[in-house]
Amino acid sequence: MKPIARPVYLNLLRIHLPLTGWVSILHRVSGVLLFAALPFSVWALSVSLSGEAGFRRMADAAAHPLAKLVVVGLVWAFAHHLLGGLRHLALDVHWGTGLRTARQSSLVVILAAGLVTLAAAWRLFA
Repeated sequence: MKPIARPVYLNLLRIHLPLTGWVSILHRVSGVLLFAALPFSVWALSVSLSGEAGFRRMADAAAHPLAKLVVVGLVWAFAHHLLGGLRHLALDVHWGTGLRTARQSSLVVILAAGLVTLAAAWRLFA
């Protein structure tokens, strides 16, 4: 049997992933981001609750534009993870499993998470 020539690497830019696949992958990515941010968030809460000086220190740090950008990213991660998780739960109980409704719910998750993120960015940077 002749061996089949296989690619040495997988070019992810050439793979066409449907919107439902993107929502699923971004759900996982947002979960990892939220999990990775958890220790820092607990630490920041601890410092801010330690006293007036700690609160002022965290308030000054949160006023920095880079910190605001991180918060906007975490808002997107939370919104997408929440909405994507609700979509996955609905699919688990066989709601919206048709091709058309699955695509529509994926689009709703992407758009709603984007709108929530834009609203948060507007509020933080305005």
